[in-house]
Amino acid sequence: MKLSIIIPVFNEAATLRELLRRVEEVALPGVSKEIIIIDDASTDNTRQFLNSLDKKKYTVLLQEHNQGKGAAMRRGYQAASGEIILNQDADLEYNPEDYPALLKPILEQGADVVYGSRFANLRANNFIYNSFYFGNIFLTWLSNRFTGLRLTDMETGYKVFRRVALEKIIPQLNSRRFGIEPEITARVAQNR
Repeated sequence: MKLSIIIPVFNEAATLRELLRRVEEVALPGVSKEIIIIDDASTDNTRQFLNSLDKKKYTVLLQEHNQGKGAAMRRGYQAASGEIILNQDADLEYNPEDYPALLKPILEQGADVVYGSRFANLRANNFIYNSFYFGNIFLTWLSNRFTGLRLTDMETGYKVFRRVALEKIIPQLNSRRFGIEPEITARVAQNR
């Protein structure tokens, strides 16, 4: 089983080295990792760092001009060859140690799509104190009303797909920027 890890980056020089170390170190017995990094025309030292990476360990895709997170993710999806595809933000908000828990519903329970959540266990999560918390709760509630889903964090960066489920929605995705998050959720709901 191969896991394609899609990492869109824009000006992530400060965190990318540590993120890749964590991604490499996470143990996933029986699962190989394909790491695809899409640089969305960074203006810091991200490109220089990416050019120094071992091309046998990483697939690095360079956007010629800034197109947004959605465009970078869609490009990563098209390059992915794994049976499972996972979104990973590069800013260290999400810890790759969560991968086993995210993959479990797919590998053991037959799920097609899994969403992580920053809000499922609020006691263990400092995000509640962030000013964006209430806005995200409202957007998630609104999304759930329109889609019939019961998510706790629609805007989460952690979304994991079986390839067959993702391939159904890729042609329907149009968002170039952060609108990709609610658009993915709407398309997942439409395609059941």
